[in-house]
Amino acid sequence: MIATKTVRIAAALLLGLGLVACGSDEPPAYVERPVEELYNGAMNALEVGNYEEAARLFDEVERQHPYSAWASKAQLMAAYAFYQENSYDEAINALDRFIELHPGSPDVSYAYYLKAISYYEQISDVGRDQRMTTEALNALEELVRRFPRSKYTRDAELKIDLALDHLAGKHMDIGRYYQGQSEYLAAINRFRTVIERYQTTTHVPEALHRLVESYLALGIIDEAKATAAVLGHNFPGSEWYLDSYALLTGENLRPEDSEGSWISGFF
Repeated sequence: MIATKTVRIAAALLLGLGLVACGSDEPPAYVERPVEELYNGAMNALEVGNYEEAARLFDEVERQHPYSAWASKAQLMAAYAFYQENSYDEAINALDRFIELHPGSPDVSYAYYLKAISYYEQISDVGRDQRMTTEALNALEELVRRFPRSKYTRDAELKIDLALDHLAGKHMDIGRYYQGQSEYLAAINRFRTVIERYQTTTHVPEALHRLVESYLALGIIDEAKATAAVLGHNFPGSEWYLDSYALLTGENLRPEDSEGSWISGFF
């Protein structure tokens, strides 16, 4: 009798545990909490690196108290938490929403900056697609255009230079590939793009030298000489000019200016 009673009690306990376990899968009931409690909880989660929880609580601030003075700040902080978690898409979406809803906020320049950085940190090496580089460049340029005196502008300008250099590097990578395949016209188009669109980048001296090589390979002697002359005038101490000069003199040629060359209009 005692054994039977014990079994029944154990079965009841197990059933109760099963019900609790099933109930735990359900979302917690909605409980309205004071805005200060939610915001401080989000900040505490942020400080200890629990970015997912921080973003959730910042979102909860806006959801429960949409008309409070804390709501707009919580939107921006939620975006920052997503950024810290490397959830860049979520960060960008949150920042776009903040910018749309609060265009006159004193924090809007930071929102533009954080959006640009969210793209910038996704830039991949030149061997891969450069969509993120283009997105970063567009966002950085928009920040500089809208807020030329912002404290974030100087860093944005530096990153613009790096993004441009990266895009030029992609064209150089493709151009070198075409050159290696003896597809010189396609290579020339890529190297010309570097000269025409990315004149301030570090890739220009090599692009000029690769043009000299490609023009010589096609027998376009005047363009080869004119390009080498431009290279010598602008980068006289460059190893690329020394290589171009040696290439020309090896063919009994010399660098020579030509007003009729397309390249004379870019330097």
